[in-house]
This record gives sequence, C-alpha cells and structure tokens, in this order.
Amino acid sequence: MTAFSLKINGKIKKVDVDPSTPVLWVLRDHLDLRGTKFGCGVAACGACTVHLDGNAVRSCQLPVSAVGKSAVTTIEGLSEKGEHPVQKAWLEHDVAQCGYCQSGQIMSAAALLKANPNPSDQDIEAHMSGNICRCGTYLRIKEAVKSAAKK
Repeated sequence: MTAFSLKINGKIKKVDVDPSTPVLWVLRDHLDLRGTKFGCGVAACGACTVHLDGNAVRSCQLPVSAVGKSAVTTIEGLSEKGEHPVQKAWLEHDVAQCGYCQSGQIMSAAALLKANPNPSDQDIEAHMSGNICRCGTYLRIKEAVKSAAKK
C-alpha cells in the first residue's frame, strides 16, 4: 500500500491504496464518490469517464499512481447543484433513459465543450463516439451538447 494525496473536485483527499488501483475504485470504494460508474472495465464504454486536468479520461484503466499532481474532477465536482450547462441541457432534452451511462456522457461532453466551445455535428459525434449508451439516446445527446454549446 502507498499513501496518495489526490486533488479530487478541488479538495485534497488522502488514500492508502495499491499504486495499480484504478482511479475508478479509489473514487467509489475509498472516497465514496459513486457517480462515476463501472461499465466494462476495459475503457471501451465511457461510463467511468472523469476529467484529469480538464481532459476526459477513462478511470477504470487509469492507475492511481499515474494521477500525480493532476486534478481529478468527477460528476459530483462538475457542479455542486447540477447547474453546469451540459447538466441543464441533459434535462432540457430529456436525454437519460436508464441513466447508467449519463455521468460518463456528461463528463465527455463537458470536456469537449471546454476544448471546443462551438463543435460541429461531426466534432460531437467523433468526441462522443467512445461513450456507449445502451438505450440509444445518441440523437438527444447530440442535441443536448449543441444546446449546451450555445450557453
């Protein structure tokens, strides 16, 4: 076990874990931040997406030892009251059905809009293609991202 001081959602959190432990399990099992979901475990579905210094990353395959001094933002840290433009757009466009993939979808969309505030349809499709929605709400996801971009 190794002691780590991680910057999670703007606060320093201390954990004592094996260095190879994926960030996903540090968040869920050690820090009780359960908004980030386990989907596939191989970084293929996007349910576990968090931000690492503002970039969307798959936390299921990111060892805690690789975080270093980088800032990790989870869905809980995106906005305290759910007022991020992407979160508002998700509600406006009634995106979620089962909701399981939504935290990862929202985190990917927020990272896209931070890097590209005015994405084209092709930009949205390319960036969001790594996030799987088993309910198939892709059209609503794209509309919500476009709507959030306007705010």
